[in-house]
Amino acid sequence: MKLNRFLLAAAALLAAPLAQAQTAALAAQLPPEQAALKSHVQFLASDAMRGREAGTRDYDVAAEYVAAQMLAIGLQPGVAGSWFQPFKLVAYKPAEKAKWSLVRGGSEIPLQFGIDFVNTPAPATPDFKAEAGIVFAGYGLVYPEGKRDDYKGLDVRGKIVAILPGVPKGLPDAVEAHFSDDEQKAAIAQKKGAVAVIVLESLAQREQFPFEAIVPYYDYERTTWARPDGTAFATAAGAPPVGYVGPVGAEKLFQGAKIKWQDVLAAQRKATKIPTGALPGILKVASKTRLVTQSTRNVVGLIPGSDPTLKAEYVVLSAHLDHVGVGDPVNGDRIYNGAMDNAVGVSTMLEVARKFIASGEKPKRSMLFIALAAEEKGLLGSDYFAHYPPVPKDKLVADVNMDMPILTYPLVDVVALGGERSSLGPVIEAAAATEGLKVVPDPSPEEMFFVRSDHYSFVKSGVPAVSLDTGPGGQGAEAQKKFLAENYHKPSDQIDLPFDWNSAAKYMRLNYAIARTLTDVPERPRWNKGDFFGVQFGGYGAE
Repeated sequence: MKLNRFLLAAAALLAAPLAQAQTAALAAQLPPEQAALKSHVQFLASDAMRGREAGTRDYDVAAEYVAAQMLAIGLQPGVAGSWFQPFKLVAYKPAEKAKWSLVRGGSEIPLQFGIDFVNTPAPATPDFKAEAGIVFAGYGLVYPEGKRDDYKGLDVRGKIVAILPGVPKGLPDAVEAHFSDDEQKAAIAQKKGAVAVIVLESLAQREQFPFEAIVPYYDYERTTWARPDGTAFATAAGAPPVGYVGPVGAEKLFQGAKIKWQDVLAAQRKATKIPTGALPGILKVASKTRLVTQSTRNVVGLIPGSDPTLKAEYVVLSAHLDHVGVGDPVNGDRIYNGAMDNAVGVSTMLEVARKFIASGEKPKRSMLFIALAAEEKGLLGSDYFAHYPPVPKDKLVADVNMDMPILTYPLVDVVALGGERSSLGPVIEAAAATEGLKVVPDPSPEEMFFVRSDHYSFVKSGVPAVSLDTGPGGQGAEAQKKFLAENYHKPSDQIDLPFDWNSAAKYMRLNYAIARTLTDVPERPRWNKGDFFGVQFGGYGAE
């Protein structure tokens, strides 16, 4: 009897802390909406996923998880009966140090690799050669809204165009970001009839990263995607950028020309009009490119629309599924988990889909939910999707993208990157108000976030698109600064960050409200009349 009493007493003592722990666990348990969001992040950002780098088995496992969740939620496969849109990644770099020469006055002048120039790869034409006259076109911009045309008075048909990198001061931030991409300038040169583009070192570039410092890294690896026929995609395949020319090489190109290289440098210093014109001689350029392919895939779920007419149009919700994989160790940790970037964006997208299905009210327009591959390699999954959507391209009417919302603080406002450019802006403001949130301007336009996330691929296809970020209000500015300094693209971006799951749920509900409005309003989303990007890419309503 005494023994039994002793055992009972001991059992009671042992059970007490267990009961307390269970009570504490119940008290700490998240509400279902928040728990659902956290569960996706917990899996996708786990060490088992090894950073979800596109082109790896780890990413493929994450893609299977997302497809399974879409099935469980009640979505339909979005790509001809499949959850997956497969495509090829193409890693490329120079295969060798090229040989260039300049023919002038009956003699051929060799240009020296590493002193005059370095060649750059041309993935769409791996064995590229051109022999043509040279025309210097300043920054190589055509920007009617800013009354700028660097090709005015120039005939570049069949010529090699030489340009300066970057843009002059005074352009709007988003326009500057767009034209800071040499590929976009090459596309302009291609439209003008050029056969190749070379980039001459500017004063600004020399101050930041001089030619001599670039030479050892000329063969760094880049990545693009392959078309269905297997050829690598390039923005300007017909006039590719094939080389970078230093100050010594630039002097040689300008010798004997009416315009002098020193005059070009002086104009840059004074921020005055850059002199342009033909340069004497024939330039022989070459670029051999080494290509290596890998397979990856986007994950696409569908909710068909209910309206007999509007169901032919598609509203897209997107978030990139990949991160940067396994890398250099930081405090012994080599797995770059990508919880905030961008497991939480994918989690949000999945829970918005769940909310649509749970509502019992089908959207009038059809909806596509896309977990995108290879954002971290250059917005490649979204670019492939925008070029080869599984639905008619002209029926994609809007994209709302979720990329790295920083959710470690009470949310009081949001930033809609690109919202001011289309009818999506007022929709987002109205939806934000229902959650007690304000929409504020981008607090860091100099970071050029507008062109650094997947919505930009839709913009370049003429689709009104935004990327929805958490805002700087309240504790936001400090929290964002802390994350970017301590966790962005580091192994510490993982589930043990101090997530504010209430803010995560609020962010999810906001995206749902935006998507619900876009699917149900009678009017098709449209670009603001005259908007630069809408006009540039032939978007609905811009002209």
